[in-house]
Amino acid sequence: MFSIITQNEIFSMVWNAGAVVKLVLFLLLAFSILSWSIIFMKYRIIHRARKETNLFQEIFWKSKSLAVAYMESKDLQYSPVAEVFRVGYQELGRLYKMQQDTEENTQRESPDILSSSLIRFENIPRALRAAMNSQVTRLGYALTFLATTGNTAPFIGLFGTVWGIMNSFHNIGLRGGANLAVVAPGISEALIATAAGLAAAIPSVIAYNYFSNQVRVLESEMNNFSSDFLNIIERDQYKKVGMKK
Repeated sequence: MFSIITQNEIFSMVWNAGAVVKLVLFLLLAFSILSWSIIFMKYRIIHRARKETNLFQEIFWKSKSLAVAYMESKDLQYSPVAEVFRVGYQELGRLYKMQQDTEENTQRESPDILSSSLIRFENIPRALRAAMNSQVTRLGYALTFLATTGNTAPFIGLFGTVWGIMNSFHNIGLRGGANLAVVAPGISEALIATAAGLAAAIPSVIAYNYFSNQVRVLESEMNNFSSDFLNIIERDQYKKVGMKK
């Protein structure tokens, strides 16, 4: 009985609904299709980002040098932590080359060498922060649409319901009768819009909360790795630790 109602009567109610209600249902259908497309896309991206991040951290802490970790991280394009490391390593390489060029043209005992290298070293934290912001933006891309769908779809559906009920009561007034057989079909058609709005909003809200939490976790891992990476550099900034052009 439930399957017959679902396949036949609901379709009939949608087909017989007014133009405004049909427009609302079409809009909600478009929201729902886009939302589910984003959900599948973000799940694939974030799931792979988590997997590659765990793999990268294992590679990084087992590597004997930064150069080895850098070479192996090139295959982990979905990991935001690996990307932050690559940006930091490249900036460190530029710093090392600048310092080497300075030492070739200046006496090694000059105090200016120390001060200039420390000033250039400040570029690395800035590069890491820029890379983290870029990765957070990439991971959070399109999540605002899920939030928008979750917030607006119920109200769009409610608008369709209110409009349908207004139209039903208007028709009742024109007919001059108000029994259940006259009222129920129009109201049931109107309530489909609310149901469609909730059907579009609920998965979007759940997915938005889940993906936002995953992005925050990855952002925390990027912050933690950035701090560890800076500690390694500060400890060994005058040593040629795995640097390779």
